[in-house]
Amino acid sequence: MTDGLTEYALRLGDDSLILGQRLGEWCGHAPMLEVDLSLTNVALDLVGQATLFLGIAGDADKLAFHRDVLDFKNCLLVEQPNGDFAQTIARQFLFSNWQELLFRELTQSRNATLAAIAGKAVKEVAYHARLANEWMVRLGDGTAESRARIVNGLDWMWRFGDELFDVDDVVEPLIASGVAVDVRKLRGEWDQRIARTLSEATLEMPKPRRAAKGGRIGHHSEHLGHLLSEMQFLQRAYPGATW
Repeated sequence: MTDGLTEYALRLGDDSLILGQRLGEWCGHAPMLEVDLSLTNVALDLVGQATLFLGIAGDADKLAFHRDVLDFKNCLLVEQPNGDFAQTIARQFLFSNWQELLFRELTQSRNATLAAIAGKAVKEVAYHARLANEWMVRLGDGTAESRARIVNGLDWMWRFGDELFDVDDVVEPLIASGVAVDVRKLRGEWDQRIARTLSEATLEMPKPRRAAKGGRIGHHSEHLGHLLSEMQFLQRAYPGATW
């Protein structure tokens, strides 16, 4: 149970950590000040979540800054490059709507620590999802250029959505014991949420394609290595450095 819980906490923490790092890349580069502040605040929320989840698995700082790329357990979706603003929003749209459903259910976990973290985080993630949904509508039902960009962004990110609903031998016992969430049961509600927002944005649901998976077992895209080279630079260059 302990090993399974550690693995589960790593997956939850790594999702938030890596997406928080990605959004942090927008700081000072977003298309307007309001968006810059919004994305930065979302990034801070995610890093805060990561700190708590990784704290279950061990030393959060060491897990963030000293692990090799193959040891990270985040889903492939969150490590995808920002691209333009529309691509970033498409990634946030898919992930935050899933994460809100996940944390809502995780508040009922029999593990009191997981339940407490989820209880706080679900309020933050509800805002993340609302922000992304609103931007999907603004971009999809906006100008011809904004529409084309969000279509392209969603098309890029869509292949990574199926991995969010995978369950493996690590998580099955935790589900059976009431500790972990059975994400397979969230798929229908997530599909409805996605379809509802896309309809409001006058966008079509992307066509099904071969799913890209492997992040949960350390099989990542080339993008994660580049992200970690920046995120872990200080600890790699100056081992043992402290603030």
